[in-house]
Amino acid sequence: MLAAESKVVNSRVGDASGPARSWKAIVEPVEPFLFAVTEQLVKQAREFDPQIVPYAEHALNNGGKHLRPTLVALAAGCFTRPQETHVTAAVIIEMVHLATLVHDDVMDEADMRRSSPTVVAKWGNEIAVLFGDCLFAQALKLASSFPTTEVCRAVSLATNTVCSGEILQTQQRRNFPAAQRDYFRVIQMKTGELFTLSCDLAAFLSGATPSQREALRDFGTAFGTAYQVYDDCVDLFGIEAEAGKSLGTDLAKGKLTWPVLLAWDRANQADRMALENLIREWQPGNLLAVNGMLAHYSTFEPSLTVIEKYLAQARAAVLALPASAGKNGLLQLTDFLAQQTAALKVQ
Repeated sequence: MLAAESKVVNSRVGDASGPARSWKAIVEPVEPFLFAVTEQLVKQAREFDPQIVPYAEHALNNGGKHLRPTLVALAAGCFTRPQETHVTAAVIIEMVHLATLVHDDVMDEADMRRSSPTVVAKWGNEIAVLFGDCLFAQALKLASSFPTTEVCRAVSLATNTVCSGEILQTQQRRNFPAAQRDYFRVIQMKTGELFTLSCDLAAFLSGATPSQREALRDFGTAFGTAYQVYDDCVDLFGIEAEAGKSLGTDLAKGKLTWPVLLAWDRANQADRMALENLIREWQPGNLLAVNGMLAHYSTFEPSLTVIEKYLAQARAAVLALPASAGKNGLLQLTDFLAQQTAALKVQ
């Protein structure tokens, strides 16, 4: 997927007692900001050509938890109360993210997203591809409205990185050596980059120092990487009813995620060939055999350890920032994802 949209933010596990927080508790302080982002997305949808507005309204008003705008609000809160400029930045990033999802659904031939028909399912491939391009262009148009070129530059570079990451992953489908070599680089490009951009622009628009801006960039990269590895683990180790999506969808498209790559790395030659054949000649029933191989080579705990490692990096990145509600919110986000990761262990 171009940009993971895991059910992590919906899980009931977030209501458990302990140091972590529920998703609702984390976002409650920034709900006015998120409401403003939603209002601006509605406004942006209506700025398209009248005949394109139905596509825009369907894509821009179709739910979602606004994780990236939440990062903008919390990162801004490390320095000041979020301003209108932060809302605009969050809208830009969300439009880029939604454009990647529209194109993602074309590539994956997906019929549903967030319990609604996808743009491609409703209007076909040609409309979906062109509309995704329109979303990218609209995001850059909005970015150019800032008095500085820094915002447009950062958004353009991030969009290039996200799309490049997806190209690399597409090139590496079913190619175990290449996917193993570049797995973390690719997920940092195609998923982590918009998390990084969210934190970076928030810091820049808040007047952060270069070192503070770099710290928040590092947080976004590490947290985004942990988030994607978690989503990959849910696709293999989760419970379908709780995940809110079909499992094994990455493998069905030949996308090789970390638990599978770890099993391949540990396997003997015969099992390597068997695993490669299961992916190359994929059928829904193959998921059971793949999971058996993941269990045989003990990939579950090491995969979760990777998530914990990147969450630790995210926490370390912001520890030197002054105490603030925003910093506290970012740390709560890492606790929340750690809690979701721990929940996989008991399923």
